[in-house]
Amino acid sequence: MKRILLLSLVAVGALATSCRKIIVDDNNNTVIVQPPSGGGSGGQTITLRGRIDTSLTLTANNNYIIDGLTYMVNNATLTIQPGVTIKGNFTGANVAALIITRGAKIVANGTATAPIVFTSASPNPRSGDWGGIVICGRAPVNSSSTAGAGTFLVEGGVNNSFGDGIAGGTDATDSSGVLRYVRIDYAGYAFNPDQEINSLTLAAVGSRTRVEYVQVSYAKDDAFEWFGGTVNCRYLVSYKTQDDDFDSDNGYRGTVQFGLIVRDSSIADVSRSEAFESDNDANGTVATPKTLAVFSNVTAIGPRATTSNIGNSLYLCGAQIRRNSAISIFNSVFMGWPAGLLIDDSRGQATWNNVTDSSIRFRGNLIAGCAIPINYAAATPPTGTSAAIVSNHFMQPFFNNQILANNEQVGYTRPFDYNNPDFSPFASANVNIPGFPGGPNPITNGFSFADPKLANNSFITPVTFRGAVGPAGEFNNWYKGWTRFGN
Repeated sequence: MKRILLLSLVAVGALATSCRKIIVDDNNNTVIVQPPSGGGSGGQTITLRGRIDTSLTLTANNNYIIDGLTYMVNNATLTIQPGVTIKGNFTGANVAALIITRGAKIVANGTATAPIVFTSASPNPRSGDWGGIVICGRAPVNSSSTAGAGTFLVEGGVNNSFGDGIAGGTDATDSSGVLRYVRIDYAGYAFNPDQEINSLTLAAVGSRTRVEYVQVSYAKDDAFEWFGGTVNCRYLVSYKTQDDDFDSDNGYRGTVQFGLIVRDSSIADVSRSEAFESDNDANGTVATPKTLAVFSNVTAIGPRATTSNIGNSLYLCGAQIRRNSAISIFNSVFMGWPAGLLIDDSRGQATWNNVTDSSIRFRGNLIAGCAIPINYAAATPPTGTSAAIVSNHFMQPFFNNQILANNEQVGYTRPFDYNNPDFSPFASANVNIPGFPGGPNPITNGFSFADPKLANNSFITPVTFRGAVGPAGEFNNWYKGWTRFGN
């Protein structure tokens, strides 16, 4: 490798402006930190490109462009200060994306008043302008790649001759850094069918990585996708995603608490769109580690504001659990979907078996305004399990799930107002809405943290409500201020 490092000082009148230029020549892959175009309050315009093998800090006084597939390698750390905006180039032959390779780190530690924003460089941004963020860790994954068993080749064409798109290993406590108070807008790229870059890809990311207060908006494919790994996440927002909001595969075993999902009734994907999609792997095998993620306190607002509103016909359901996945969902709210929960056995009965042996838990959840609250996709040949059997199972009193006919009965303030939503639930003990049956407040009743998957989970914070947002205090305000809704 040949590296040239230039440091210089440029004086403009009485003002001295420091500039830095780094050129890394590595088999025609270059990283260029360009000198200032003229100083002043606008700062420098800095382009990141190719393979970066030296730790860098991005500061709030500069402008940053990601040009093409850009990799942090060689255990380098990319530190991003609060308030920085990084834009993905929307032109050129190669899609822009930021890939944090195994051993490297991203430390994007924003604040509620100065979030870090990744967005499109286009003056008229739209979904899919750039690729997104891929983080490759060294935690376990249940797949194999050219790098051997227990490794994962990240989809979307991000791998190269250096193996920079390989994730996986044996370190469940691996750290890939921090994402905190971060927004990711207009990302996602379809490299090939079923080979996409998601807005945020977490591939074999370990448990010492910190992911919280992250919003993904206008994702072209999935908003958040976990491929294996053990990373825990909290305070996630997915807004107007095209495909899936929370997609978990290949042995993901982390915990996610407090997630807010808001869909647009007109936007869905040809592959069928859901809030949750989960597989053990693409073929539904018994590969280990098995997908055993735990989700609690998620509010998933679908496309149907009312029962007469159909929305895009490509919407499928609130949660599709399939292909031998064994995720569990607790204390969550599903509103306005064609179906609420779908147990999908269309590739064998393994998923239903995970229900009956209690690997899959679905407890303390609220399903409202869904044409089919709980559904089942049968195995071929049929095994005798049906939608009625699945529904009867999950509606046993022990599971404490609740079905409401209409979204209004839930009692959120303005959940379907896309540009100015308010997810605050009514604080009263009873919800009485004209035209709809009243009763105990479904948000502040029916929750439980007694299940061992929650009670024995040190990451879980017990609260006194279902869904992502409580009636008052910290859990009412966590999504406010740093997020952005509307255009």
